[in-house]
Amino acid sequence: MSDVKETRFRVGGMDCASCASKIDTAVRRMPGVSDVSVSVTAGTMRVQHDAASDLEAIARKVTGLGYAVTPATTVAEKPAAEHEHGPGCSHDHDHGHDHSHGHDHKPKAAAVEGLHGHDHGPTEGPWWKGKKGRLTILAGAALVVAYGIGHLFPAIETYAFVIAMFVGLVPIARRAIMAALAGTPFSIEMLMTIAAVGAVIINATEEAAAVVFLFLVGELLEGVAAGKARDSIRSLSALVPKTALLEENGKTREVPAESLAVGAVILVRPGDRISADGTIVDGDSAIDEAPVTGESTPVRKEIGDTVFAGTVNGDAALRVRVTAAAADNTIARVVKLVEEAQESKAPTERFIDRFSKYYTPGVVVVAALVAILPPLFLGGIWSEWVYKGLAVLLIGCPCALVISTPAAIAASLSAGASRGLLMKGGAVLEGLGKLTAIAFDKTGTLTEGKPKVTDILAFATPAEEVLRLAAALEAGSSHPLALAILGKAAEDGIVAPAASGSKALGGKGVTATVEGKEIFLGSPKATAERVALSDAVKAATARLNDDGKTVSMLVVDGVLAGAIAMRDEPRADAAAGLKALKDAGIKTIMLTGDNARTAKAVGVELGIEVRAELMPEDKQRIVGELQREGYIVGKIGDGINDAPALAAANVGIAMGGGTDVALETADAAILHGRVGDVALMTDLSKRTMRNIVQNIVLSLGLKGVFLVTTIVGITGLWPAILADTGATVLVTLNALRLLRPIR
Repeated sequence: MSDVKETRFRVGGMDCASCASKIDTAVRRMPGVSDVSVSVTAGTMRVQHDAASDLEAIARKVTGLGYAVTPATTVAEKPAAEHEHGPGCSHDHDHGHDHSHGHDHKPKAAAVEGLHGHDHGPTEGPWWKGKKGRLTILAGAALVVAYGIGHLFPAIETYAFVIAMFVGLVPIARRAIMAALAGTPFSIEMLMTIAAVGAVIINATEEAAAVVFLFLVGELLEGVAAGKARDSIRSLSALVPKTALLEENGKTREVPAESLAVGAVILVRPGDRISADGTIVDGDSAIDEAPVTGESTPVRKEIGDTVFAGTVNGDAALRVRVTAAAADNTIARVVKLVEEAQESKAPTERFIDRFSKYYTPGVVVVAALVAILPPLFLGGIWSEWVYKGLAVLLIGCPCALVISTPAAIAASLSAGASRGLLMKGGAVLEGLGKLTAIAFDKTGTLTEGKPKVTDILAFATPAEEVLRLAAALEAGSSHPLALAILGKAAEDGIVAPAASGSKALGGKGVTATVEGKEIFLGSPKATAERVALSDAVKAATARLNDDGKTVSMLVVDGVLAGAIAMRDEPRADAAAGLKALKDAGIKTIMLTGDNARTAKAVGVELGIEVRAELMPEDKQRIVGELQREGYIVGKIGDGINDAPALAAANVGIAMGGGTDVALETADAAILHGRVGDVALMTDLSKRTMRNIVQNIVLSLGLKGVFLVTTIVGITGLWPAILADTGATVLVTLNALRLLRPIR
C-alpha cells in the first residue's frame, strides 16, 4: 500500500514491558492503524496508519491509559532557540519540559508518575517528592488514621477503612478501567481493584485498605529501585556543539551547527569540539576520537583526513569542509541506531501480568461458581455461599503474588547497588542470569582507559634521567601520553626541571631546551629523521609495538638517549573476571575500535577472542550475528560508540566511569569498573530468579491450600485474609534474604 504513513510519538511514563503491551493493544484497535511498535527504553511509539487516521484520537487513547504523549518533532519543526542535532534529538524537547504537569525540570516519565502503576521514582530529588511516593505516603497515613479512628470510634471503623482504601485505590481503579476499555481487561490494576472491592463487599475493609497500601509500597519499591528515567539520546546529542565558526569570504562568524550545509568550511580552534562531520582542508592536529570510536589515544589527522562531529580537536587550528548535514552526521546516525535497536526489542511481558491473564479471570470465575452453584443446585444457603465466594475472591487477592517479584527485585537491586552494580528494573535482572555470551569493549572496560608507562629503555642515558627529561618536556600538557609520563615521574618521586622554548611539532613530537640541552621527544618515525636508529633499537621498538605499546623516543643534543613505552593496561582483575564467566559457561569476546595489533596483544594476555578495528555499526552487527547463532548476548562498554551495540544486545551493561550515554542506554551499570563484577551480576540475577520462583510457589501454594479449606468450610474469612497477608509477609521475608552482602 502506497498510502501507509508512519508517525512517531514520544511516550512518557513507560517503564516495563506490560506498559508497552497495554499501549500496543490499545492503539492496534484504533481505526486505520496497520502496525504499532512501542519502545519502552527509547520512550517512543511508531504507528503505521492510513491517511484518514485520527492521530489526535490515538494520542488521547494513550493519554487515557496514564502516559504522556507528544508527536516526535523533527529538527526543522523545532524552535530555533533549541538547536538540537540529528533525528531523535527531540528527546531533549519532549522529555525535558512538560509544562502541563508542572514538573518543568523532569522528564515526562516523572510528570505522569501518579497515573501509572509501575512508575519509577522521580528522576530528580528523593522518592517521596514524586507523585507515586506522595500517593503511597498518603495511603499509608490514611491507613494509620483509620486504625486510630477505629480504636477510638469503633462504630465508624468500617467507613474510616473504606475512605483509607479509596485514597490509594482511585488512581489504580481509573487505570484498570482505562486499560480494560483499551483491550487489556485483566491488568495488574484490575487484579488489585477486584480484590479491594471484593474485600469491602464482605466487610473486610481493614484488609482492603492494607492490600491497596501494600500494592503501592511494592510498586514504589520497584520505582525507587529502578532509578532515573533514561535520557540516553540527550547525552548523545549533547556531544555535538550547538554552534560552529563558519568561514565565508575570508570572514568567520558563529552560526548554529544544524544550519551548516554540505560543502561549507568551518574553523575549529584547538580544544574545541568539532561541530560537523567533514574533511580537513587546512592544518593538522591530534583529534581525541574517544567519544565516537572509543580509540584510547588521540589520532593524528592532516589535510584530506576525515573528522567526526563530537570529537575534540587537540593542539592546532583546523579548517574543515562539512561532508554531512547535522541530521546525517556520525552521532545522529548513532542516535538513530540506538533508537532502532531499542524499538526492535520484543517486549517480554512481566510474568505476573502474563500469569494474571489466566489467574484473575480464573479466580473470579471460581469465586462466582462458589457463590452461585451450591445455592442454585444443591440447596445451599445464599448468604453462606456468597460469603465463601467472597472469601475465595479475597484468597485470590494477588497481593502476595504482586509483591513477590518487586520485593525480590528491590532487595537484589539494593544488594547490587551496595556493590556498585546498578540494574534498571526487573526485566534486566531476569535477563542477566540468562546470558550465554558477553561481548566486551576494550578501552576503559577490559583496560584502564588511560595509557601507563610500561617500559623505559636506556640507550645513552640512565632510565631515571630519560624519564626526568621527558617529564620536563611534557609538563603542562593534557595529552594522554604526556599524562602517563608525568604520572610515572610523580610515582617515582622525580622532580622535572623547567623547560624553555617548548614547542609542539605537529604529528611528530615536542622539542624544548632543558638545562641548556636541546631535547626532543617524539615518535620513532620522527626520531629517525633526526638521528640514525640502530637495528637493535628498531628491533626493541618493533617488539614493544607488537605488544600493543606506543613508543616515544628521547633525543638529547642529537644523541638517542632512550625510549619510553606506554600502553593502556588491562584492569587488574580482568583475567580473573573473564575466567569466572568462562567457568560459568558464558562465551566471551572483545569488540574494539582500536587497531588490531594493540587489541590482539591485550586479547592474548587476557585469553579472550578478539574482533578489532570496528565501527559502532560493526559492533551492533556482531551482536546481531551472535543472537542469530542462538546466544543470549550481553554487551559491556563505556563509550558512545558502544551505544548501538548496548541497545541491540539482550542486556547492555555500562562499565564504570563510562560516558553518560553508555550509562543511560545501558540496562545495567558497573560503577567501580571491576570486570569480576560481571560474573557477580549474573550470579545475583540467578539467585533473584530462584527467589522469585520460591515466592510465587509460596504465595500460590498457601492460596491453594486455603481455597480448598474455605470451600470445604473448614476456614472462614479471617483465615482467608491471613492466608493472603501471611503469604505477603513470608514472601517479603524470603525476598529480604537477597539483601545479604554480595561476595
